[in-house]
Amino acid sequence: MDSAATPGFDPAPARLTVGIVSAGRVGSAVGAALERAGHVVFGVAAISGASIRRAATRLPDSEILPAEQVAARSELLLLAVPDAELSALVAGLAAAGVVRPGTIVVHTSGANGVGVLAPLTELGALPLAVHPAMTFTGHDEDLARLGNACFGITAADEVGYAIAQSLVIEMGGEPVRVPEEHRALYHAALAHGSNHLVTVILDAVDALRAALAGPGLLGQQAVDEQPNGLAERLLAPLASAALDNALRRGQSALTGPVARGDADAVAAHLAALAAADPLIADGYRALSLRTAQRARSAPALLDLLEGRR
Repeated sequence: MDSAATPGFDPAPARLTVGIVSAGRVGSAVGAALERAGHVVFGVAAISGASIRRAATRLPDSEILPAEQVAARSELLLLAVPDAELSALVAGLAAAGVVRPGTIVVHTSGANGVGVLAPLTELGALPLAVHPAMTFTGHDEDLARLGNACFGITAADEVGYAIAQSLVIEMGGEPVRVPEEHRALYHAALAHGSNHLVTVILDAVDALRAALAGPGLLGQQAVDEQPNGLAERLLAPLASAALDNALRRGQSALTGPVARGDADAVAAHLAALAAADPLIADGYRALSLRTAQRARSAPALLDLLEGRR
């Protein structure tokens, strides 16, 4: 169905009564964004102390209710649970028969499309996968970041896509269509680019702390073991510039000894890192090999990284 060609069709949802299962970092942030857009979050399912506090802070007018009651009263039901829990939650709600026909059921899982909602779709629900491509910490910055994020959306038909698109735009985000069969690849790419980035940065911070310990310009140099210390201040401008360059310039942003094919410098790095922390050295070697493959480095460097010299 082509919604744009349907006379009188308005893809923007009316003000909806929204229920959320559960009030975790993602669910509470998306719920707050929907409220800012004019929808009414009447109730949330929250079990842990952290979820209850988060609901009270971000959604103070919402009731804390059992999941079945939330589902039964919702016009838009937001399922914001971990990926591993989604299928069981859907099955349980379907078995309870509490979701009314015509309910818009949205999940926020990156790895899943609308197929996981099939038990509720069979009961007459309209299934949507709306995944914010953003990391959530549970702090105030979540809401500000959400307004500038892209959302990976998957729907069963054009009407569903129109509704998902409108909801995302209302929240200030940018909707991006992701085919059902490509959801796992989409999610893997985001995890690779964000979760692994955190690991690389934290490994680099640990190595810098070891390198900077000792006398400084004015005597013994204090290297703070807590976040936002000297190592982080040293790394932050470089890492920020590298990320910006990669996103703006692509492959041409690649610099450093691996890109230059400097096998001696890389060998020295591996030795120094192995002495500080063999696990960091292993990570450096693996990422250097992938970098060398991208840069089409000289055979001598590839031999070193693949353990042939």
